[in-house]
Amino acid sequence: MKENQRIAKEIITAVGGEKNIHSIAHCATRLRIMVNDRDAIDQEAVEGIDKVKGAFFNSGQFQVILGTGTVNRIYEEVEKLGIAGATKAEQSEEMKGQQKAWKRAIRSFGDVFVPIIPVLVATGLFMGLRGLVMQEQILGLFGMTPDDISENFILFTQVLTDTAFIFLPALVTWSTFRVFGGTPVIGLVLGLMLVSPSLPNAWDVAGGDVHPLHFLGFIPVVGYQGSVLPAFIAGIVGAKLERGIRKRVPESLDLIVTPFLALLVMITLALFIIGPIFHTVEDYIMAGTVAVLNWPLGLAGLIIGFLNQVIVITGVHHIFNLMEIKLLEKYGFNPYNAIVTCSVAAQGGAALAVGLKTKSKKLKALALPSSFSALLGITEPAIFGVNLRYGKPFVMGLIGGGVGGFTAALLKLKATGMAITVIPGTLLYLNHQIIGYIFVNLLAIAIAFVLTWMFGYSDKHNVVKETTGQNG
Repeated sequence: MKENQRIAKEIITAVGGEKNIHSIAHCATRLRIMVNDRDAIDQEAVEGIDKVKGAFFNSGQFQVILGTGTVNRIYEEVEKLGIAGATKAEQSEEMKGQQKAWKRAIRSFGDVFVPIIPVLVATGLFMGLRGLVMQEQILGLFGMTPDDISENFILFTQVLTDTAFIFLPALVTWSTFRVFGGTPVIGLVLGLMLVSPSLPNAWDVAGGDVHPLHFLGFIPVVGYQGSVLPAFIAGIVGAKLERGIRKRVPESLDLIVTPFLALLVMITLALFIIGPIFHTVEDYIMAGTVAVLNWPLGLAGLIIGFLNQVIVITGVHHIFNLMEIKLLEKYGFNPYNAIVTCSVAAQGGAALAVGLKTKSKKLKALALPSSFSALLGITEPAIFGVNLRYGKPFVMGLIGGGVGGFTAALLKLKATGMAITVIPGTLLYLNHQIIGYIFVNLLAIAIAFVLTWMFGYSDKHNVVKETTGQNG
């Protein structure tokens, strides 16, 4: 606790002190600081602080990379020091003049799904563990066969693996209301209404066992179990509607009138207009995604594996969360993860080559831990601290990611979850795929490492000044 408090104080000082901080927020891995004067930031001092894996300025924010879990603890210490915290939505409002509309829209999309991802990660791990314990070889170690597994145990595992997807619309509307300035609990209730047991279950309707309700003879109404886009759009409209109602209702009636009108209007819109329209749009998006992933000869893996980290540096990669969620919801597996994990591993391989090849103590101290962070699924330190800084290592990492993704597509690897990659991602491939998963990751790392070592980095062309003032 004291260490995190010290780190928080050092970060505040290095960015120009409390007076230079306009607001501060955080995402899954980074502390995002809105500053009054960019020139007052001592970036070298920030990057030298314990637990800081890198820092860069992007889209009007100074972003300090701390990693999953760590960033939450440091942010708490910053708030305790009296620094004004802000939601991602509030910072997005402040950044409107600094970002293009399309990029703001995609970033808001990501802001909605980042808080939901940990639950989906846990669900994916439950699926992986179930796949492991249900294997005949594993059961054989205990003298059992799949027929010996009780129905109660199967039911227990279904509770673990199905709940998040059954109530996914509620999670989405809750988070969307939070991001767009509505009352989260109203969003939560709206999402629960979309999956009410009173409505025909979407999965039963899809299976042909149940028929949808028809209002006015032509509007089909079903539950939206597992749907994302209808809940997302309903959340945006609902949050805006709630804020509009609240502005016009007397304060004495706000507690009663605002939630009543917001829920009444929104469930009507969601079931009769938003749901049918955007569920169809969602189906088309899913069909297009599957078609791309099924391109022959591993072509999708090659392209996605090569381009993924380019998309990451733009900050709009969270838009693909919708695609991964829908793959898992509809098919129970996620081939996109296997491809993307190669692009992550490859950037780690490139940074590792730089760290082992350079004679600069400063660069070595940055590159080696950054490469390890990439192997844990966090590429920002490797990308922004090393690979992009010298250019060629980043390109070599892209090539390694393309080759690894190509191989993953050929092997038809499919994760049981999402959002974790490389070493932690092994838990998503315990169902007979672990050898193939390890192979494609090692291949991506090896390609990136060898190319970087041979062609991507040389101290002769990239002179690095040590803190002592000597050249490395």
